[in-house]
Amino acid sequence: MTDTAATPADADFDTPVSVDTGEELDALLDAHDLVLVDFFTKGCTLCQAVEPVVGTVARATDAVVVMCNPQTDLALIDEYDVRSVPTLVLFADGEAVARHADGFVGAEELVGMVERHAPR
Repeated sequence: MTDTAATPADADFDTPVSVDTGEELDALLDAHDLVLVDFFTKGCTLCQAVEPVVGTVARATDAVVVMCNPQTDLALIDEYDVRSVPTLVLFADGEAVARHADGFVGAEELVGMVERHAPR
């Protein structure tokens, strides 16, 4: 993964936000109604292919998009049931409402998933 994602402190939420710990992730989940988390690992070519897709989701939807490498806080693996990467989990009001962990997903499908769960 490249280090192009914003950090929580300087995030404008039109680009993905990077977090390293469960505490940082929990703070974003608590602060925002709709959050898409991309669990990835460095060196994963499929994760690299999904990175521009989640960037598109950040620009095209009201969701806050978060990039999280669970290897930086191993408790995240069990807490969010990350069994493969990339794993994309959509949270609405802090609760997981959708998940994609089956390889590559295109922007149109991912934007649709987010929009289906957006608050009305």
